[in-house]
Amino acid sequence: MLNYSTSEENYIKAIFHLQRQDGTVTTNELANELKTKPASVTDMMKKLKVKKLLNYQPYQGFRLTNDGNKVALGIIRRHRLWEYFLAEKLKFSWDEVHEVAEDLEHVSNKKLIDKLDEYLGFPRTDPHGDPIPDANGKIEISKKICLTEMTLNTIAIVSSVSDQSSEILELLEHKKIAIGTRLEVKKKFDFDNSMEVKIGRQPAFTISKQLAENIFVLSN
Repeated sequence: MLNYSTSEENYIKAIFHLQRQDGTVTTNELANELKTKPASVTDMMKKLKVKKLLNYQPYQGFRLTNDGNKVALGIIRRHRLWEYFLAEKLKFSWDEVHEVAEDLEHVSNKKLIDKLDEYLGFPRTDPHGDPIPDANGKIEISKKICLTEMTLNTIAIVSSVSDQSSEILELLEHKKIAIGTRLEVKKKFDFDNSMEVKIGRQPAFTISKQLAENIFVLSN
């Protein structure tokens, strides 16, 4: 199995996530995502193309090849397994695990990762509700909907959070919303599209449209 530099892996993972949103990724999109210069992106694209990880034509955007997608899924698998380990075994809070896992994801020893997966009991999702690819790169996509799309007075279970910045996770923790939380939308306000939600027997409370757009749920 080929080894890739930390920088190469960061590019590969970023392209994987961006191409799922937009199909084809542009140099400027990737430069903004990685907070680097377009010229640096162009240099890296040439390297990844030589390694047959990227379909790249200047000025036409780029996508990962099948081999590139496999490498990306391997990085994502490692990252999410480490997040699960940090949260479940070392009791890191869910707003702390992402940054630490960013370093650990570059430890690419396959035996170690497979043993870690086995030790954790083959978890299917990370602490943020994102699916963990299996050893073959297969990833299970659940049929989740955004909280903003929920009908009133219907109970649903929080399954994932799209924005995993420490700021939003801190806010969710403050409001006692976590993966697996059962909640229902009691009212939607036309003025600012905020929502009143209720968790169990707790008093109902209001959340902003911005926060609601980042919460995804499964119907109960």
